[in-house]
Amino acid sequence: MYEQIYPLMQWPQIEALMYSEHDIPHQILGQRITEEGILITAYIPTAVRIIVKNIKTNKEYPMIMMEDGGYFAALIPGKRKIKYAFIVEYDNGFIAEVEDPYAFDVILQPDDIKKFNSGINYEAYRILGAHLMEVDEVRGVHFAVWAPEAIRVSVVGDFNLWDGRRHPMRRLGESGIHELFIPDLIEGEKYKYEIKIKGDTIVLKSDPYGFFSEVRPKSASIIYDIDKYSWTDDQWLAKCRKTDTNKVPMLIYEVHLGGFKRPAVSEGEYAGFYNYRELAPMIASYVKEMGYTHIELMPIMEHPLDESWGYQVTGYYAPTSRYGNPDDFMYFVDYMHNQGIGVIFDWVPAHFPRDLSGLAVFDGTCLYEHADPRQGSHPHWGTLIYNYGRPEVSNFLIANALYWVEQYHVDGIRIDAVASMLYLDYGKDDGEWVANIYGGNENLEAIEFFKHLNSIMKRRNKRAVMIAEESTAWPKITHPISEDGLGFDYKWNMGWMNDFLKYMQEDPLARSYHYGELLFSMIYAYSEKFVLVLSHDEVVHGKGSMLGKMPGTMTEKFANLRTAYGFMMAHPGKKLLFMGQEFAQLAEFSEAKSLDWGLLEVAENLQMQSYVKALNHLYQSNPAFYKFDFEPEGFEWINNISANESIVVFLRKTKIADETLLIVCNFDTVSHTNYKIGVPFIGKYKEIFNSDALVYGGSDAINPRLKQSKKSECDGRENSINITVPPLGMSVFTCTKPKKTQPSKKAPLNKSASELVERKHSVRTITTKDNK
Repeated sequence: MYEQIYPLMQWPQIEALMYSEHDIPHQILGQRITEEGILITAYIPTAVRIIVKNIKTNKEYPMIMMEDGGYFAALIPGKRKIKYAFIVEYDNGFIAEVEDPYAFDVILQPDDIKKFNSGINYEAYRILGAHLMEVDEVRGVHFAVWAPEAIRVSVVGDFNLWDGRRHPMRRLGESGIHELFIPDLIEGEKYKYEIKIKGDTIVLKSDPYGFFSEVRPKSASIIYDIDKYSWTDDQWLAKCRKTDTNKVPMLIYEVHLGGFKRPAVSEGEYAGFYNYRELAPMIASYVKEMGYTHIELMPIMEHPLDESWGYQVTGYYAPTSRYGNPDDFMYFVDYMHNQGIGVIFDWVPAHFPRDLSGLAVFDGTCLYEHADPRQGSHPHWGTLIYNYGRPEVSNFLIANALYWVEQYHVDGIRIDAVASMLYLDYGKDDGEWVANIYGGNENLEAIEFFKHLNSIMKRRNKRAVMIAEESTAWPKITHPISEDGLGFDYKWNMGWMNDFLKYMQEDPLARSYHYGELLFSMIYAYSEKFVLVLSHDEVVHGKGSMLGKMPGTMTEKFANLRTAYGFMMAHPGKKLLFMGQEFAQLAEFSEAKSLDWGLLEVAENLQMQSYVKALNHLYQSNPAFYKFDFEPEGFEWINNISANESIVVFLRKTKIADETLLIVCNFDTVSHTNYKIGVPFIGKYKEIFNSDALVYGGSDAINPRLKQSKKSECDGRENSINITVPPLGMSVFTCTKPKKTQPSKKAPLNKSASELVERKHSVRTITTKDNK
C-alpha cells in the first residue's frame, strides 16, 4: 500500500505543511479522487495510529504514516467522495473518533468576500470571527480572519494544545481572508489565531471579530453564540423609530460601570465587579428616580487596562468580560429599555493600543494602522491610528458601530476624540504629520469615513443617535451630508463647557470681568445641534470634582454648583452629567472604587441630590426647556448687559406663549430685593423653581407670591416685575396671561451687550483627553 500511495504524495507541499508554512492545507489534506482510488490524508501531530471510518458503510481503513511527525495517508477503493471520520490513537494512549476539518468545502460566499474587500459588508462580523454552525450535518465552528500578509494562520486553543501545526487555515485567493471549519467545537472554547509572519516569527492574536474574551490580563477570545438571547424591548424600539429626539427631553447620565457601585469587602476595599445583570436594576432604579432619560456608558468593549476606562480597546466586538458575558450585557440593555431608559454607547474609532495580542502589526505588517508613524502613531496617547482609507479597515469599524446598534440594541453612539481623527496634525508638531493631497491638515479619509458611517447608520437604523465629541470649531458636524456636513445628530459643546467652567471657577467678585464668557455660547448656539456636557473628563487628573471647582466657603460652593446646574439646564441644548456629580462628590473620579455613596448621609450632599432630581423633573415637565433647543425661536435674552451684577435674564419658549419660561441667574453672592426685570407679556408671574430654596440648602430668598406685571419700562420692555433675586441662585417663572393681550415690545439689543461678547472667531481647540 505504501508503494501505491507514495507516488501520489506532494512532498514539497507536505514539507511546507510540516514546517507550518502552508496557507492552503486543503490541497494536501482531506480526500482527493485519483485514478487509483480515494486518497485520504491527515496531519495530526502526536498521533501514532489513525483509522479512516466510512460513516455510511462503517468500514474501516488503516492509514499509513507517510512521514514522521504525524502525516498519514490511506488509499480507499472508489471514485466518489465519501463521508468519513478518523479514529485516532494518540501517543498517550487516548483514542477518539474525530471529524476531519479538511473534509469541508469553502464556506464563505464570494459576494460576501467581495463586499468586505470593497468596504461595504455591513455585517462583516457574520462572516469573520468564530461562528457556531452546522455543515453537512456536522456541528462545529467556522473561523475566518483577515490577514493578507501572513505566511500562515492557524486556529489554536485548549482543544488542540495551542499547537499551530494542527489547524492551519485556508487562504481564500487574493481576499486576504483565511478560513477553517473545525468540527465538534462548542461554545465556551478559548482560542486565538497563531500567525506566522515574515522572518519566521510566530505571533498569537485575539480575534478582531471575537464576541467574547477572557478576563484581563488574559486575552484569548471565547467562542460565543450571540443570537440566542430573547429580547423583550420591541415596544421601546418601535417608539424610538417614531421619535424625533430634537423635540423631546434628553438628560444623559454618564456612567462608568466599574465605578458606579462595586462589591465591598471592607471599608474602602473592593473585590471584583457586579455582573451586568446585577448592575441593571441598580442603575435603572436610580436613573429613573433622578429623572434622567438616558445613560451613556463609558466604553464597555474589551480592554486590557482598567485605568484607560475602556478608551484603549482590544476587543471591538466583545463586551468586556469584567461584568459578564454577551447575554448578560444584552439583558442590561433590554432591562434599561423596559424601564424606559435609553442606552448610549461610547465608541472609540480614533485609535487603538499597541498590545501584542491586539490589532497592532496584526499580520506582521501595519494592517489596521498606517505604516508611516507620522500618520499611524498618536504621540499623546501612545496608541496607533486607523488607516481609514483601507476599505477593510473602514468596514471593520463601520460594521462594528452597526453591530452594537443592531445586535445589542443600543440607542446611540457617542464617538470619542473626533477632532483627533479630523485633523492630521492633531497633537503633533511640525514634521510629525503628513499633509493631505491638497497640502492641508484635514484628514480626507476620516471625513469620508464619518460620512459613510452616518449615512449607512441612518439608512439601516433611523432610531440610532450619533453624537460627536469634537473639541474644535470644525464646521457642519451636525449638518446633513447632502449639505457637505458630517451627518451627526449632535455634537458635544466643548466650547461652552470650557468657557462656563472657567467662568464658574472665578471668584464672584471677579466674575463681572468675565461676563462675556457666560454669554458667548449663544453667539454660535445654532451653528450645530449641541449637547451640553459636564463629563468625566472634567473631574479627573487634578481638575477636581464639580464641587471642588467652585470658589468660596463650603456653603458658597454648594450654592455656586446649584446655580451652575440650573443655568446649564435652562441653556439650549441636550444635557449630560457625569455620575457622582449630582450629589456633589468631592473627590475626583476613580475607576478603582465605587462612587462615594456614603456622602448621601451628609445633609448638604443629600440636598444637592434632591436639587438635581427636582431640576431634572422640572426640565422634563416643561417643553420650553427642550422643544426648540435648536431653533432661535426657543431662546430670547431679556438682560445680558448686567455685568456688574453678574446677572442674566432670558426666556425659553415654544410656539405656545403660555409655555414660556422666564429664567433669572445670579452668579454673585449679593442678594437683590425688589429687583426690576423686563417681562415679555402682561400677566401674572409665578416662581416655580428656586435653587436657593431652604429644602436644597439655600438661604430661602424666594418669591412665594405671584408677581403682577406693571406697565413700567425695563430691559427694553414696556412691562416689568419686581422680584427677589437670590444670591448665587437661579429662579424660574411661568406667566399666566390675560386673554387677548399683546406681547411687551422689545427694544433693540443694547450695543454694549455685543461688545461684552466680542471674541475672535478662530478655530478653538480644547484638549481634554489626558489618558486616552
